[in-house]
Amino acid sequence: MSKKIIAVANQKGGVGKTTTTVNLGAALALIGKKVCLIDLDTQANMSAYLGYEDNGSPNINDMMITAVRGGEVPDGILHNEKNNVDYVPSDINLSSADFYLSQALARESVLKRVLSADRFAEYDYIIIDCLASLGILAMNAFTVADGVIIPVQTQKFALDVLEGITDVIKQIKGTVNPKLEIIGILPTMLTNTVMTREIMNTLSEQYSELLMKTHISHSVEAAYSAQKQTSLCLGNSKLGEEYKALATEVLMWYGG
Repeated sequence: MSKKIIAVANQKGGVGKTTTTVNLGAALALIGKKVCLIDLDTQANMSAYLGYEDNGSPNINDMMITAVRGGEVPDGILHNEKNNVDYVPSDINLSSADFYLSQALARESVLKRVLSADRFAEYDYIIIDCLASLGILAMNAFTVADGVIIPVQTQKFALDVLEGITDVIKQIKGTVNPKLEIIGILPTMLTNTVMTREIMNTLSEQYSELLMKTHISHSVEAAYSAQKQTSLCLGNSKLGEEYKALATEVLMWYGG
């Protein structure tokens, strides 16, 4: 199987994008897949989750700027031994991306140029942690991705954003990236409340074909996991098992 690129995206923050990215990557690594995670968020939460400390090595912002300028893209890939994943970190400087990308030729395909380097060919899965926006960085992720996972927190207003992001994905698929598919809508932070049940019922009615079988529960374990910089999949927890189930569902989507 050739490498698959997955964007984890939602224009609403606080829905579990970073937790999903790290733990899906770690779960795939546990079953022998070679995984690289890309931090495409100006808040750099994924980088922090993986224990990144800036030592002056290139990050995703440096790589994209170089691609815009037509230079040889530097190697910004790091390895996280604890979770057995490679990753490309981010930092606050990525917030300048809108400026330099707005002036770039084929601005929506700069990340595609970065990930086309030979060094990325060895991976089974590349997973992109997108920022909470549908701006030019998200367009870059959708342009290079094979699939999108949309985490949706089962709380009030969660459904409001789905029409917007699914419409954008359809537009990208119909114009610049015909291979792009929505892998699924991933319900996150489920609780045993009336609100959660109502939202799940609505999701089942309105997005039945897109709703993933895997659901992620609400638990403080997720915050502890980020603090310890260790994937939930490496421990014995309910959330860890749920993210392993998500990895299995992704594998089934792509046929192994």
